[in-house]
Amino acid sequence: MMTNLFSVFDPSTTILNLSLNWLSTFLGLILIPFSFWLMPNRLQILWNNILLTLHKEFKTLLGPSGHNGSTLMFISLFSLIMFNNFLGLFPYIFTSTSHLTLTLSLAFPLWLSFMLYGWINHTQHMFAHLVPQGTPPILMPFMVCIETISNIIRPGTLAVRLTANMIAGHLLMTLLGNTGPQAPNYFILTLILTTQIALLVLESAVAIIQSYVFAVLSTLYSSEVN
Repeated sequence: MMTNLFSVFDPSTTILNLSLNWLSTFLGLILIPFSFWLMPNRLQILWNNILLTLHKEFKTLLGPSGHNGSTLMFISLFSLIMFNNFLGLFPYIFTSTSHLTLTLSLAFPLWLSFMLYGWINHTQHMFAHLVPQGTPPILMPFMVCIETISNIIRPGTLAVRLTANMIAGHLLMTLLGNTGPQAPNYFILTLILTTQIALLVLESAVAIIQSYVFAVLSTLYSSEVN
């Protein structure tokens, strides 16, 4: 039972020993031609307003020391994660963000680049950041250990948070979908369908929130090294 339940997250569609599930990650390329239209449609105007709002917020989080154009990286990260989260809500489409393969591939290079940049260019600031202001001298060695561990596990927490939230909602919907055919009467079936619709709305909100959280935390990690 558990093997069948988790099989919805297993990339098993193959042709010539090549997995085709991950191709869903690149479906966003289809939307690129919309940005070249002479007159943008309403969807494009809405998306531009969202990106402009995100740009202003990320610019505020980065502060005056942030490099020009750095918000583009975090906006692109938000767009990629949100697009893949929403794709996973459609039937028979593989959810790439429910795998650590993708989430760690996004989180680890970002964290590593921030750490290398900070330790090479702002070494004194990075050492000072290991000991919070106002720490008693007797606690300083322990705070250095705690801050070091918290810095090291950051990419893991970023990746696992996104993956766990995607898996949890999809598992609930899969469980409810499997119990539907065995419903003893129409009342139970209606209740299951209502719960699934509510879960679908909740998962739509989670898809946006988790992509926003991932991008904001990455922005905050970037602002710390500056």
